[in-house]
Amino acid sequence: MPSDEKSPVKLSLPLEFQADLFRELQNEDALVLLARGLGTLRVVTNLLHYYDAAGNNLVLLVGADERENGWIGESLAEHAAISNSPKAKGLSLVNTDMMSVGTREKMYSQGGIFSITSRILIVDFLSGLLNPETVTGMVILHAERIVATSLEAFIVRIYRQKNRTGFLKAFSDNPEPFTTGFSPLATMMRNLFLRKPSLYPRFHVTVAKSLEGRRKAEVIELEVPMTDAMKEIQQAVMECVEVSIGELKKANTGLEMDDWNLDSALHKNFDTIVRRQLDPVWHRTSFRTRQIARDLTLLRSILHSLLTYDAVSFNKYLDTVLAASSPPPGSTRWNQSPWLFLDAAHIIFSTAKRRVYTGKFHDADGKQSIDGVPDSLHAVLEEQPKWALLAEILDEIEHDSHFSATFADDSNGSILIMCGDEGTCRQLREFLQTMNVRNDQSQGPSNGNGKDPSASSLSFMMRRKLRNYLAWKHDFAKVSASLFSENQKSINGSSEYRSQQSKGRAPPNKRRRIRGGAAAAIAPTRNMGGAVHVPGDKDSHLASLMEDLNPTEAENIQKGEIAADPLENMDDFYDLVETKDLVVIHPYDGDMDEHVLEEVRPRYVIMYEPDAAFIRRVEVYRSSHTDRNIRVYFMYYGGSVEEQRYLSAVRREKDAFTRLIKERGSMAITLNHAAHDAATDPETNFLRTINTRIAGGGRLAATTAPPRVVIDVREFRSSLPSLLHARSMIVVPCMLTVGDYVLTPTLAVERKSVRDLIASLNNGRLYSQAETLTEHYKDPMLLIEFDAGKSFTLEPFADLSASAAGTSALKDSDLQSKLVVLTLAFPRLRIIWSSSPFQTAEIFEELKRAQDEPDPIRAVQLGLQLGENPEDMNRSAFSQVPQDMLRSVPGVTTAAFNKLVLEVGSIAQLANIEEEELAELVGREAARQIYRFFNRSVFEE
Repeated sequence: MPSDEKSPVKLSLPLEFQADLFRELQNEDALVLLARGLGTLRVVTNLLHYYDAAGNNLVLLVGADERENGWIGESLAEHAAISNSPKAKGLSLVNTDMMSVGTREKMYSQGGIFSITSRILIVDFLSGLLNPETVTGMVILHAERIVATSLEAFIVRIYRQKNRTGFLKAFSDNPEPFTTGFSPLATMMRNLFLRKPSLYPRFHVTVAKSLEGRRKAEVIELEVPMTDAMKEIQQAVMECVEVSIGELKKANTGLEMDDWNLDSALHKNFDTIVRRQLDPVWHRTSFRTRQIARDLTLLRSILHSLLTYDAVSFNKYLDTVLAASSPPPGSTRWNQSPWLFLDAAHIIFSTAKRRVYTGKFHDADGKQSIDGVPDSLHAVLEEQPKWALLAEILDEIEHDSHFSATFADDSNGSILIMCGDEGTCRQLREFLQTMNVRNDQSQGPSNGNGKDPSASSLSFMMRRKLRNYLAWKHDFAKVSASLFSENQKSINGSSEYRSQQSKGRAPPNKRRRIRGGAAAAIAPTRNMGGAVHVPGDKDSHLASLMEDLNPTEAENIQKGEIAADPLENMDDFYDLVETKDLVVIHPYDGDMDEHVLEEVRPRYVIMYEPDAAFIRRVEVYRSSHTDRNIRVYFMYYGGSVEEQRYLSAVRREKDAFTRLIKERGSMAITLNHAAHDAATDPETNFLRTINTRIAGGGRLAATTAPPRVVIDVREFRSSLPSLLHARSMIVVPCMLTVGDYVLTPTLAVERKSVRDLIASLNNGRLYSQAETLTEHYKDPMLLIEFDAGKSFTLEPFADLSASAAGTSALKDSDLQSKLVVLTLAFPRLRIIWSSSPFQTAEIFEELKRAQDEPDPIRAVQLGLQLGENPEDMNRSAFSQVPQDMLRSVPGVTTAAFNKLVLEVGSIAQLANIEEEELAELVGREAARQIYRFFNRSVFEE
């Protein structure tokens, strides 16, 4: 509680449910679950200001990202100015390892509100730099991310073990993760050491009363019909998704597949869910299953692009999809996606091209038609249906603001257009700039909707896009042909075989009867790579179309896209614009949208794409400001996946809150003090350390001191330190030069995840680490740790494929062969295989049983040269890729590497240093090798 109750604290909580929630949090700790868009950050900011204005408090904010830190810091400064609080200090950021230990210690002693990254906070807690008993309280954001193995759960456990009086508030606006698994809400409450969950869905009585009063926002719902071509493409893509899901179900019958359906496939995390279920058996899945799992992500991206891209950009995107689906050069495996061979795929590509241009074709090879009329192309350039409706809305707004009486409110009359992403924002900006440009051609291209050419047309923008696309396609075709020509030969057989097949029909005994007769003649053709070949791809076709798209005089007058503006003569070209004339286009950006509404204060809001959270933010904004009127235009494609995805997200959130309400009614209360007492009870610690195995003349060893493990501070990115601490081990964070974990005075462990193991073997870092381990420790060990939810095998990572000659020998780059070479080079190095961090914690506990405890000071000093400071060895603040590049440069030894990392800013700077200057840093011989490496000509022998 704040120490100064007399100081007035002015809060900004205009709605009833926000005030109720604040009073609830003021009195007791709780896990708060709000529906998206109800203003979580506003409640957090007011709560932090309440403690900040009182002074003499040390409050920690955990889990906030960079943008949230900016929002909260700005809001705290505004609150302090409004409340005129002399004790308020605002938000202090502790988010980088470059901040020294002394600076952090001084900041903690002065108190205030601190936003700290989890990794720095856990190290400061364990090292004693920050005593948890001095912390007034802790506020945790994004509570849905806290699982038993997370750093945040580790932080809360240490905080609650040493401080049982400080407050703890946790917030989340994402209820779905709290409904998966067995008793998920109770498990989360146990991880947070909390007893009370507070649920605030949109249908909460107080929330509904606050948002549905007299100050409701005016919402106009506009259903936009899709064009026939868009419906056809959407139906074809959905068919491909359905077939892909069916293939996955047939190939993986032993998995839980109740949620593998077409409705779930529209959810943004569906491909992640499928991959997570396949991960434990990934090494046993077929190549086809893995390919289909990747295809689901691609098909969902095509569905999204259909509704957001213009016709030309969508067709261009499909061209890149075809090129990316072709087998890579040198591959002998037919690895194209199965959905590309469906008839629905042909519909997707042909219809997408028909939206851009069409014409008369005899066949795909560009031959003349039978009646002698040559093939010809003309542009279609189908417009997105939302564009015309957006133009009508803007005209209506202009008419409304011009002829209607001015509203006596605080809104500034500007227009805010909200989109799904940055690409749609750029598209709409270009549309607004060119929507009124007229072509001077008497016969302009049809826009696909049968509109009057004299009406506002997008032909200028679409013609410019099509010209750019044709120029891109010409270059893209050359690159694709040269890249895949050699590979297509290996896939389709030798060129002699193809030439023999092209001379005539197959022998009578090799002919196959084709079902459907004449239907085979009109079947979609495919090129040598297996891709669907659509008429209109030939250079002669595209050249004739390019002639028709030559820029007219009116188009030449228009200003092109500005790549870089030198900002010269600003007074001539730039001027201040009144806010009522502004049209602001902004992408949806989570909680930052609330900031946009407050800053822009729009009179009109156009939601170009549906978003449930933003609708609630508009409701909160309108209900919070009685003097600001707002009208919202809500646009969506009727009968589209966009509408279905929106309705599915709303239903999924409502179902999640319903389950949480039911679980809260029957949830058992967790008593927090049990874990605290068990961790500090001397008798329990004594019994835990007794070793009854005294065979072979051993002795009975027992002690009341808990076991101790010295851990490198860079290892706190993993969950293993948290699991070791949960087993009542004392975790001592240090800056280690040799090893990652020191278990005994003679035993040190270098931990590698599988991905890190592969990277360390490739760049040679693991060999130098094994060398230093064997030099300084009697029992060096290499721990290879797998993820808990993935298969415990190296098969998914090993390169065991046979060579082109058909031999099955292991390649030199194989992972297993490198491990064999490593063990041969270092015979004393032992390798530990662990299926998960949980098993690793058990292994460490067994290794430490009846052994002496390590000395942290000696562990830090090992590997350091005389006079070298362990703080200088902290490489975690530097990028790993340039370090790997630097190690591979000739002449860069370990000593030279340490010196160069601290003295030279980048690889580019190192390449431009003179040899004499390098000699002062690393010595003359090393400087000569480094200088020759960067300055040698590539044309020399």
